Amino acid sequence: MSKIKIAVFVGSLRKESYNLQLAKALEALLADRATFDYVEIGDLPHYNQDNDSDFPPQGTRLKEQVRAADALLFVTPEYNRSIPGVLKNAIDTGSRPYGDSAFAGKPGAVLGISPGAVGTALAQKQLRSVLAYLDVHVLGQPEVYLQYKDGLFGSDGTIANERTRAFLQGFVDKFVAWIEYHQHG
Repeated sequence: MSKIKIAVFVGSLRKESYNLQLAKALEALLADRATFDYVEIGDLPHYNQDNDSDFPPQGTRLKEQVRAADALLFVTPEYNRSIPGVLKNAIDTGSRPYGDSAFAGKPGAVLGISPGAVGTALAQKQLRSVLAYLDVHVLGQPEVYLQYKDGLFGSDGTIANERTRAFLQGFVDKFVAWIEYHQHG
């Protein structure tokens, strides 16, 4: 059986982003079942409806990556109790012009990590609402709101905490089953 192709949106542009580290740790948990295609969102121009007839090449690239994927994974921080602007811009770009959304009908999942005690719960709630409108079939459970603590990631980039690794393994197993359900009905 061929590997599932997952388009991954990391909502942080920071080089040492905890969310990027989390995405890479999940990639390691799925190595034998899926490939991750990280979607570049930092170079996207601000979405402007005036450009719909002359769509930017970065937006075309994003839409092609999404369309080529079997599923979508959104790994996001929370900024000021909301979705990071760069991630919302990427979603707006990929869903426009009206009637040409690359996201419609795709299975997806949302998770995030933050130093704050509530993790990324509010950003994820808002992101789930946006994705529901775009007809992304978002995995409901388990919800993953991780609080970053020193030692969470090992020197090899994997999850060092055994309980957290087991929890995330359960998450990726459910996500794969969710994707397969949507592929095969």
